[in-house]
Amino acid sequence: MTGLSILSLPNSEDKNWKIESYGAAQGISKLTNSYRSDLATTNGKFLWGDRGMTILNIINDTTIPRTCIKGIDIFNEPQAFSNDPWAYINKEDTLWGLAKNIFYLSGKLPPSNSLFNQKKIKWDSVTSLYNMPVNLRLNYDENYLRFYFSQVNLGSIDTIWYRYILEGIDKSWSNRTSQAYTVNYQTLDPGTYILRVCSEGSNQVWSKPAELTFSISPPWWRTWWAYTIYAVCFGIVVWAFSIYRSRTLRKENRVLEEKIVARTHELQNRNEKVESTLKELRSTQAQLIQSEKMASLGELTAGIAHEIQNPLNFVNNFSEVNSELIDEMQQAIDKGNLLDAKAISNDIKDNERKINHHGKRADAIVKGMLQHSRKNTGQKELTDINTLVDEYLRLSYHGMRAMHKEFNAIIKTDFDNKIGKISLVPQDIGRVLLNLYNNAFYAVNEKKKSPDGNTDIKVSVSTRQIGDKVEISVSDNGNGISQKVLEKIFQPFFTTKPAGEGTGLGLSLSYDIIKAHAGEIRVETKEGEGSEFIIQLPQK
Repeated sequence: MTGLSILSLPNSEDKNWKIESYGAAQGISKLTNSYRSDLATTNGKFLWGDRGMTILNIINDTTIPRTCIKGIDIFNEPQAFSNDPWAYINKEDTLWGLAKNIFYLSGKLPPSNSLFNQKKIKWDSVTSLYNMPVNLRLNYDENYLRFYFSQVNLGSIDTIWYRYILEGIDKSWSNRTSQAYTVNYQTLDPGTYILRVCSEGSNQVWSKPAELTFSISPPWWRTWWAYTIYAVCFGIVVWAFSIYRSRTLRKENRVLEEKIVARTHELQNRNEKVESTLKELRSTQAQLIQSEKMASLGELTAGIAHEIQNPLNFVNNFSEVNSELIDEMQQAIDKGNLLDAKAISNDIKDNERKINHHGKRADAIVKGMLQHSRKNTGQKELTDINTLVDEYLRLSYHGMRAMHKEFNAIIKTDFDNKIGKISLVPQDIGRVLLNLYNNAFYAVNEKKKSPDGNTDIKVSVSTRQIGDKVEISVSDNGNGISQKVLEKIFQPFFTTKPAGEGTGLGLSLSYDIIKAHAGEIRVETKEGEGSEFIIQLPQK
């Protein structure tokens, strides 16, 4: 060691490097090594002694290092970039190859991988240091990359550390490494990326990041004009499908309309048949109802005829007696026996009073028949319910006796005289009562005909007031109604009578009439012991 040399780096004031040497002339008296006499303090001072003590202040290096990106590998093949070096070759220039007698003219340059890649790789220019490309643009299949970098440093390279980040791929900076290259970035997606690299020198100061911006172009099928074509093609497909679908729908609509028309005609024909059948059913129902009415009228007429027959018999009998008495009175007068004639005249007068009484009775029966047989207006009127119940009971009983000469039954009545008059349609309620009476008399008569029948047959009729309702009860000790048919007795056209003896409309019509009067009708029966029909009507 013959002295001290100081190397100064360029700065903002002086761009040149400086080397200063110091020896004995400058006061550094130690020119040879002196073992065990050198010391270095922790604050950077160097001390040594030979002929005294010398102190040397060592200034720390605070220079900020510079980092550069110097190379790119694509698919592990280094790439070279330049500002079109072939542009400097004139047409007259000739490039000779290393092989003998091989040369290339301008426009026919030697093939190489780098030249082949240059056809796919584009850039605007290159930087002055390491010829790195500016605005590098790679094709979509050039996406396997590795980058190289270095630090501009005159010191020891063993103390250089690097960190890097590829924005767009890496989420954070890499770990500190002494390797001057990145990992292999494989299958990078199309897009723009920025590589940033910084380094740390022996002074432990990190450099400003060096940057390299590059982009990877998408394949043609992912470009904007490709998507435009896709959109146009999709629009054409949609349009074609809509046209096809529209035609298909119109065709289906025509077929559907034809089916609807055919179905409509079919339904119209069916409706016409149904209406025709319905008319026939209504006509048949009307005939059956009329038949039921006529049957009831026949039974009523038979009862009325029986009622009229009694007063007419009295009228006929007393008329015949009066005729004989008149003959006797004339004979007494001829004989001059005035006392006998006067006595006979008194008898004739008594008979005339009886004839008049029974004539008025027959007149009342006829008026009642006319009253009940007149056209039903459906208007409610105040009616004595007890009189109505008793009158139709007698008419039904005599009608039954008129049709069955041997018929006879015990009739028991129990009328509540507190009821008075209630508002109802007398013709309709009379028809209901007549149906119930006829059924009761029919039931006891059938039981009497049976081998084990009871000769003591009885029909009981009662009325009573329950709160604001009037209850009418018609019971018999006939055979009763079986549970199998009990729930069907109010259905139209249902009857337990033999064919020709009933239409099955009596109870059905009675049920409808009672419901129209806001009333209720029900039946209580025990098979083999008899039945009881109960009607409840509102009093007001």
